[in-house]
Amino acid sequence: MDKNEALAWIHGRSKFKIKPGLERMEWMAEKLGHPERRVPAIHVAGTNGKGSTTAFLKFLLMEQGYSTGTFTSPYITHFNERISINGVPVPDEDLIALIKKVKPLVEEAANLPIGEPTEFEVITMMSLLYFSEKTVDIMILETGLGGRYDSTNIIHSLVSIITNIGLDHQDILGESYAEIAEQKAGIIKERAAVISGVDQTEAKKIVEETSKERSAPLFRLGEEFSITQAEDEQSFRYKFHHEAQYQISMLGDHQKNNASLAITTMDILKESGWMINRSLYGQALLKTWWPGRMEVVRQHPYTLLDGAHNYEGTLALVKAIETLYRGRTIHVIYGAIAGKPVKEMLNMIKKVATTVTVVTFDFPKALTKNDYQSIDAGLVHYENSMDAYEQVKQEAAEEDIILCTGSLYFISEIRNLFD
Repeated sequence: MDKNEALAWIHGRSKFKIKPGLERMEWMAEKLGHPERRVPAIHVAGTNGKGSTTAFLKFLLMEQGYSTGTFTSPYITHFNERISINGVPVPDEDLIALIKKVKPLVEEAANLPIGEPTEFEVITMMSLLYFSEKTVDIMILETGLGGRYDSTNIIHSLVSIITNIGLDHQDILGESYAEIAEQKAGIIKERAAVISGVDQTEAKKIVEETSKERSAPLFRLGEEFSITQAEDEQSFRYKFHHEAQYQISMLGDHQKNNASLAITTMDILKESGWMINRSLYGQALLKTWWPGRMEVVRQHPYTLLDGAHNYEGTLALVKAIETLYRGRTIHVIYGAIAGKPVKEMLNMIKKVATTVTVVTFDFPKALTKNDYQSIDAGLVHYENSMDAYEQVKQEAAEEDIILCTGSLYFISEIRNLFD
């Protein structure tokens, strides 16, 4: 089996099929000797900010000398990055070896009442197996969708982080903030600390009630810990069990919130006995980066990539553009998938955009030319990302900004132009 065959097998699982329940994960875990129990874990859920919060936490832990495994989704540059240790993606040979270990179980399960595991379940189990085999000090797992029935929820986490709650994947998670919050809060474990950046009233109440029911100490941004803007745009003052001023490289006020969740998690680990030196926080935060999140990929013309793939993400993006690039000419290249409030998101983007170009990128659920024209007949459309970027680049003045945004799958495709 080579890598192409390995990936073809993974992608041949039920990619977009949702199978509620943890029965398949629990069955595979038992067969593999419960790798999820061998490594201390931090669990991250939320509508937006999971990847960035995980990145901040990874750099903070690595700066302390801890070997840190991360399981993230989707990938931006290549598949292997979804399973990484200290920021290094799983090597191809290890990836193939992991598949060879889980493949017989997947085939066996297909003939049982529990049924064949989905693609995400398979990749989750591979990550747990990899981290346990490599004996990392700690692992950080992002949920794929929701939390309560997400395949990652077989772990017994030291800390559960809920970044925020927004209206996304409503066909699966529920129509209201409260329903979605109930799914995300499903990662909260008995007596395990909860770090929350949730500010929506209904959702916040659900997180508070669930934490209380499970005797889980709750630490909320804006209450138990807080941040305030410092003089420098990229700096903020943090206050919890210590007070300090920190600076980050990642752009946007929302990244300061994400950084504060990670810092608070570190302080909670320190209180529980982990050897942690707070003086190392600052340099770790400055080193932190995450692809496709307000990422500058080219200086001439100045080109930004941001995976604002839902309503709340678009709000954060527009706020960041207004703050950081007010008065500049912004040319937006936008790619979206079905099932999102694209009309509303485009209307928000138009507030900061001088021009908007839309793209049908290589993805099964990508919007087509007809889809876009039904939203706005005046939108300029291209059938591929490269043609769109080259045309916008030709038309942009030297001091203009090109912003590529929308689905993370679109960001993954267009980012290849800059590697």
